Amino acid sequence: MSPAERIEVLRREIRSHDHRYFVLDDPVISDYDYDMLVNELRDLESAHPDLITPDSPTQRVGGSPSSSAFPVVRHPVPMLSIGNTYNDEEIRDFDRRIRDLLGPEQEYAYAVELKIDGVAVSLRYEDGALALGATRGDGEQGDDITANLRTIRSIPLRIAEERPLLNNIEVRGEVYLPHDGFRELNALRAEREEPLFANPRNATAGSLKLRDPRIVAERPLRVFLYTLRFEDESGAVVARPELDSHFERLHWLAGQGFPTNREARRFAAIGEVIDFCHAWGERRSSLSYDIDGMVIKVDSIGLHGKLGATMKSPRWAIASKFAAQRATTRLMDIRLQVGRTGVVTPVAELEPVFLAGSTISRATLHNEEEIRRKDLRVGDTVVIEKGGDVIPKVVSVDMSKREDGSTPFVMPTACPVCETTLVRVGDEVAWRCGNAACPAQTQARVTHFTARNAMDIEGFGPAVTEQILAKGLIGDVGDIYRLTREQLGTLERMGEKSAENLLRGIEASRDRPLDRLLFSLGIPHVGERVARQIADRFRSIDGIRAASEEELVAVPEIGPKIAESILSFFRNERNLEIIGKLGEAGLNVEVDVPDAAEGGLDAAEGGADSQALADKIFVITGTLSRYTRDEMSTQITAAGGRVTSSVSKKTDYLVAGENAGSKLQKAQSLGVEILNEEDAESLLSGQ
Repeated sequence: MSPAERIEVLRREIRSHDHRYFVLDDPVISDYDYDMLVNELRDLESAHPDLITPDSPTQRVGGSPSSSAFPVVRHPVPMLSIGNTYNDEEIRDFDRRIRDLLGPEQEYAYAVELKIDGVAVSLRYEDGALALGATRGDGEQGDDITANLRTIRSIPLRIAEERPLLNNIEVRGEVYLPHDGFRELNALRAEREEPLFANPRNATAGSLKLRDPRIVAERPLRVFLYTLRFEDESGAVVARPELDSHFERLHWLAGQGFPTNREARRFAAIGEVIDFCHAWGERRSSLSYDIDGMVIKVDSIGLHGKLGATMKSPRWAIASKFAAQRATTRLMDIRLQVGRTGVVTPVAELEPVFLAGSTISRATLHNEEEIRRKDLRVGDTVVIEKGGDVIPKVVSVDMSKREDGSTPFVMPTACPVCETTLVRVGDEVAWRCGNAACPAQTQARVTHFTARNAMDIEGFGPAVTEQILAKGLIGDVGDIYRLTREQLGTLERMGEKSAENLLRGIEASRDRPLDRLLFSLGIPHVGERVARQIADRFRSIDGIRAASEEELVAVPEIGPKIAESILSFFRNERNLEIIGKLGEAGLNVEVDVPDAAEGGLDAAEGGADSQALADKIFVITGTLSRYTRDEMSTQITAAGGRVTSSVSKKTDYLVAGENAGSKLQKAQSLGVEILNEEDAESLLSGQ
């Protein structure tokens, strides 16, 4: 047997043992024998490095830690969130809506699964091998965490069977941390005197965000996969009539080596669905992992298309959430917290109590009216719960245990930080600190601005932010880009290397797109999705500032309340001053479309805003020097083209950067036209 043949035999055997151990929990060989197989494979690959492939079991953890942010990837089909129900009648309402939409003659069934309390991910397989793993993100785009997901041993690097049916698929699921793995991880962190994770879901999310896959590999993450989509050679989603049932697709996935949850069931009647949900509501504590409800889906994939979706959720699925778990504890104090917009929120300081996987010591009380309505008093015994098993809140007071002499809570009249008199605006129930220079507001705004989903300035953590503000090094977020190495050197525990890393993070953030900048400004009611809609419509800060209420409301997802918030923000001279600083610092205050005079893309000359490339199929590979792949993809899409992930006979152009690999070879073999970066620019600009 040749080395290549032996290597392939070993890979198949190791994949089989991985599946039995990590998915089926049914190993058939000892750890020692398994290690011997892996060692033999590793030795053979070392002797024949030309035979190493990315899907080899030896390549699950490799490469150096990433020093930059995860690349952003766009989901070909949005990863929508699922609407929630909280009682039987709401489930029956869901069934009535399905019946009304499909008509009385249409038969249908439901597939019902456990709702895993983890982190949603997408896995893409090309030519049978794992090519991309991404987070859900905002549903439209997420982070490329392929290297981290490859460390999860239950995720196959290559599909078991190799048939045309399997070549290009997308599989979605939930990464989670079992209870025993969570306890072991926290025990290890305690030994190292590191902060403990609050609950398994937080530990999972934190693990997947790590830049070093070698650390991720040390954590016992698991995954359940539950969504399957097939693609044709061009990357378009295609139907598979022979696998129209979602329930049958779960079994099909399991047969190909993918980890699926074995508790899924199919029912014809909604009453049976409700009974099944109730049964698991009572049994949830028997599981070795967390669930927070059940997911109910119309079983026929074909009917999904007929039922469609709203902007945020599919109409063919609903989540039946379990009642929140509750605990009793003592209200030790009520303190005030000042947010970035000046809203002063009362917070309950609680006697620590363990609830639904984490220790609770604080809970928001929202506003003064809620405290009055519940008649909350310091010293009371209170009932708390986790809304959706995530956010702790005070539900009620046990009046039988109220102490004599307790007094009602009186809302302070001054800001707890700067002592400015608190005010109410209009008919708002919230009290606000009107001092825009309030240190608490400034710190909250800086924290929001530098956060990972905003300007993503690495190294700008809470301790650094607090010191920088305390020393008066910045007065607002616009001053961040004026910080010097000498100033940072005055901070405690800020060595030369740390200062250099922080300055590098600040410099990198100058290139964030307009929508990220817009979100980072902290305009009330403007989240990431709305910021992207606004940036796409108005193309610049000046364009947004000049927009009327009618123009703003015409943007999808923007109503009068958001429009007024935007108008109010841009009427504030202090806000305009900060925006001016950011513009002077070189941040993207307009959508970054390269100018034709610089060899870039000029929409006015028939480029990105035209439809010159209508129906043309592109694939982008390798490293581009002047654009990210996502930026190039956006330009192509705006010009009417379509970007796919796989090269096929239907591909019109391959845009090849440096270090282009197998896709370039395949394109050449198929006679696909190859474009370098300059060629692509010329094509997009109509030259």
